[in-house]
Amino acid sequence: VQLVEPGGGLVQAGGSLRLSCAASGRTFNPLPMGWFRQAPGKEREFVGSINWSGGSTYYADSVKGRFTIFRDNNKNTVYLQMNSLRPEDTAVYYCAATPYSGTYDFMTRVSAYNYWGQGTLVTVSS
Repeated sequence: VQLVEPGGGLVQAGGSLRLSCAASGRTFNPLPMGWFRQAPGKEREFVGSINWSGGSTYYADSVKGRFTIFRDNNKNTVYLQMNSLRPEDTAVYYCAATPYSGTYDFMTRVSAYNYWGQGTLVTVSS
């Protein structure tokens, strides 16, 4: 599975940005997907995840109510809609895919995911 993420960029605080993650390769069975981010000098952290159908999502407390994950399996693409952006949201954002489903605790783990995109930089200016 290959994951490609265009769509990062610079946005002012309070603004919005949508990231996409297009999957290729093993796409006949949609996989659960996650979004993570990594700020300079910090560990990679969970942002949110979505199950294979799009019917179930999890979010980190820091983004709940501001970010939304959804998917279009006809296009093999998962999206991260980010609203009310804050300077502390500045990071490289990664999408990831896993062949497993699990609890919130499981889906927040970097080790749960087998496939990763290259990352895209999101910068939020104050």
